[in-house]
Amino acid sequence: MTDPTSLQNQFLIAMPSLDDPNFSQTVTFITEHSANGALGLVINRPLNLTLGQLLEHLQLDSDQPDMAKIPVYHGGPVETEQGFVIHSPVGHWGTTLRVTDDIGITTSRDILQAVALGQGPEHLLVTLGYAGWGPGQLEQELLDNAWLSSPFDFSILFEIPSEQRWLASAALLGIDLHLLSSHAGHA
Repeated sequence: MTDPTSLQNQFLIAMPSLDDPNFSQTVTFITEHSANGALGLVINRPLNLTLGQLLEHLQLDSDQPDMAKIPVYHGGPVETEQGFVIHSPVGHWGTTLRVTDDIGITTSRDILQAVALGQGPEHLLVTLGYAGWGPGQLEQELLDNAWLSSPFDFSILFEIPSEQRWLASAALLGIDLHLLSSHAGHA
């Protein structure tokens, strides 16, 4: 049973007032959240790197021209050399964290080998690095109005262009981020 206060499988949306260069105007997909802390992957910061270039760097030959153009994302400031593949369906890969019945996060090379051969998951988003929070840290940042949380939406993760994800994820809550002040407070 999932902890009702857990943000796992939700989007964390940076408030306009969040000026940390790692997270300004980002959407982070929370993959783990417990009393021990949280882990998430930023899904709207494309790097100057494509999946084709990454596969080439890993010496994985591919004849999949559509895969070559897929952007790789800056998943967060922690372990920026570590790759993470958010995908659907979950499948059976070497090292996969099952976030839901339909969404997995895989860190093992076998998923990229399958992608290179055209045998990978139907939907995927590749990141380098992740965002991490220690015990209580994310909860405090939420209290400090640094973030909004919204429900997960498949289309935002896999279909909407990355430059639209920040506004689209807030729109799930009926919020237009352009109308919010960059100054926050408590009543």
